[in-house]
Amino acid sequence: MPLPYELLGRLFVYVVAIVFLVTALALSIGVYSFKKHEILFPNFVLFMLYLFYSPAKWICRVFYIKEELIDDILIELRNAMMLERFKHVKERRAVILPQCMRHPECKARCDPIIGYECKRCGRCDIGRIVEAAEKYKFKVFVVPGDSFVRKILQTYRPQACLGIACPAELTESMQAVSKIVPVQGVRLLRDGCYDTRVDVDEVIKKMAMCDDV
Repeated sequence: MPLPYELLGRLFVYVVAIVFLVTALALSIGVYSFKKHEILFPNFVLFMLYLFYSPAKWICRVFYIKEELIDDILIELRNAMMLERFKHVKERRAVILPQCMRHPECKARCDPIIGYECKRCGRCDIGRIVEAAEKYKFKVFVVPGDSFVRKILQTYRPQACLGIACPAELTESMQAVSKIVPVQGVRLLRDGCYDTRVDVDEVIKKMAMCDDV
């Protein structure tokens, strides 16, 4: 029996059209929520944008919208949805920083389990974050990669995590870690392989929220 190529072709077009429309709808709702700071259908938006992450970024490219908007929406929605749970955790709270925030001349050694141990030399933002973390009872981990995050989850067993990373990596990490513990995320202001930057005040504000409850 010959394959109905014409029918299969039509079905493929219909499926692509449906995926495009549903993804565009989720993206539109997400943009509205992000711009207006008013969360609408968060579970639907998260599910669709994670499921169709690449198509959503393609839509952004087609309409000359920065692709990072997808990550910004997912990060902020996840932050909003998990904020109350995160704020009420009182012990074993972790801040996970990327090693790219280190100064190019950083002399800190890398522990095989917990990552780099900050010496507070004052050359980068990590020292300031470490000082604030002590005040608000967070433990700081400066990690070279995702494998260290898994080690920290297994060995330290945090009950809440505050992550800092570039938009795409933060989106992926928050999705994975949020299945285990409540999370919050702050994206880097500047990406790169070294000497990156973050809004330190925003990081400290996230930690301080736990003391306000």
